[in-house]
Amino acid sequence: MSSNRYSQLIAEIFARHYRKGLHSFEFDRDEIEIAAHKLSVKLPKNLGDLIYSFRYRIGLPDAIRSTAPEGYEWTIRPAGQARYRFQLGKLGRILPQPDLVAVKIPDATPEIVAYNALSDEQALLAKVRYNRLIDIFLGITAYSLQNHLRTPVKGLGQIEIDELYVGLNRHGRQFVVPVQAKGGADRLATIQTEQDIRCCAEKFPSLTCRAVSAQFMDSAAIAMFELVIDDEEVRIVDEKHYRLVPASEIDDTDRKNYSLH
Repeated sequence: MSSNRYSQLIAEIFARHYRKGLHSFEFDRDEIEIAAHKLSVKLPKNLGDLIYSFRYRIGLPDAIRSTAPEGYEWTIRPAGQARYRFQLGKLGRILPQPDLVAVKIPDATPEIVAYNALSDEQALLAKVRYNRLIDIFLGITAYSLQNHLRTPVKGLGQIEIDELYVGLNRHGRQFVVPVQAKGGADRLATIQTEQDIRCCAEKFPSLTCRAVSAQFMDSAAIAMFELVIDDEEVRIVDEKHYRLVPASEIDDTDRKNYSLH
């Protein structure tokens, strides 16, 4: 299994650098090839996928997790071109509240788009875009500027923002909204939020950044979070759940309940 092979390789890289008491250390992507040769493990075709998997899809192996004190975890952060940093920090998770009410929204996703979406992430971004969920969630008028924006950020190297919006409110205040979207087994990551916010501060210094994360839930609802960095930690400012349905499924009881807010 590729996940087992990935675990062997990342554990070997970690072991080469880690010493008790260290809170961070850096390594190069080339070290994946060195580790594969030492362990006689087949080298992944896409070296970047190994790093991506441990940042967003799967947990780090026990050999790495066991070195973290209680309440802390190791994460992998970018540290420049083809360079990464193992960083020890407090546990950070962006998880939907299971008991939060999901607001019904008339589904405006074109059927041809929904049918032909190639991945959960692309489907989620399309549903957020066509149903104007950024506008509804943040209470602003927002416009999609670019998706899958790849750009260098000082001190981080190249990063990728899933989708970037710009917008304004009724007072004319202007915003930049980086959106992180995850579907399937992928997990929302505080690291990506930090990167998105740093990127917007560097590229759009005159706009107010409002970072948003969106996640498909098992119930087919979409969980949306507004996030900020407070005291060097990513924190949730607001969370709402939306369920896209045919307009005929929103009845008078729903409309009465929504009118109370």
